[in-house]
Amino acid sequence: MKVVSDPNELADRARGVCVAIGVFDGVHVGHQQIIRQTVADARRRSGLAVVLTFDRHPSAILAPERTPPLIQSLSQKLSAIADLGVDAAWLVEFDRAFSQQSGETFVRRLASQLGPLAGVWVGEDFAFGHQRSGNLALLQALGVALGFQVQGVPPVMLEGAAVSSTRIRDAIQAGELELAGRMLGRAYTLAGRVVPGGSLGKRLGFPTANLEVTGLALPPTGVYAAWATVAGRRRPAVVNIGRRPTVVQGEGEIHVEAHLLSGGADLYGQQMELAFAKRLRAEVKFDSLAALREQIGRDVALARQVLSAPRGPGPLSQA
Repeated sequence: MKVVSDPNELADRARGVCVAIGVFDGVHVGHQQIIRQTVADARRRSGLAVVLTFDRHPSAILAPERTPPLIQSLSQKLSAIADLGVDAAWLVEFDRAFSQQSGETFVRRLASQLGPLAGVWVGEDFAFGHQRSGNLALLQALGVALGFQVQGVPPVMLEGAAVSSTRIRDAIQAGELELAGRMLGRAYTLAGRVVPGGSLGKRLGFPTANLEVTGLALPPTGVYAAWATVAGRRRPAVVNIGRRPTVVQGEGEIHVEAHLLSGGADLYGQQMELAFAKRLRAEVKFDSLAALREQIGRDVALARQVLSAPRGPGPLSQA
């Protein structure tokens, strides 16, 4: 899949373009339905299948104080889109100027930039343009006027409720990672770039890779057995999500730290993806670093036991 910031970079547009439009945070089963139908439509027309998505959540510009934590990093989102057989992703910079377009202006520019535009696929509740001035009905009316077809895709239902990014986000933050995975259509994973930390783990004899996870939805604090994937290699790990209460006074920032059970070289700057197997315990404030070191040793032993079980990672369970 080619990722472009300018539609002029797209090749073979003369064949006609079918485009799916959305934020697509999580690329969950509902999003997958929209994108797969876009790809199928493009193949029927011998055209180009394109996903138009954004470099950030629109709320980051429109209402920063209400910006939701994201389910995936941008690289994870683009990878999940690529897995669906899309020819190209048009990654739009969602800035203040872009947000000021009316719904009609957005559609007319879209038709001009992607022409010849053959089909547009969106969720049936899709809203767009300044002050959400555009909806499916406007998109369909403009499709008739400008010569492209529009399809609104209904949500996918699970356990009597629509699958949505909000519902998945809530499940992750509640520790319901198996439910989150069912809505995602794949196991939930948390990914981030490895960045320098305070080296506490190394001093305790259990060096950790610290992940940059700012802006992402996180599971509850605690210690987890997990699988860590770096550069295509999957390794067993113990992961701590927490505020380091033993060494930090007050309400510290949440950190995500992974201790690789098989050891590892310098991982700074690399992307690490974590698939959680089991929550081992809650985060605890210890009376001393010695007590913390002893508990980490027990966590490591338990994680080895969990991750060596024949069922592999399996659905995450709570301790």
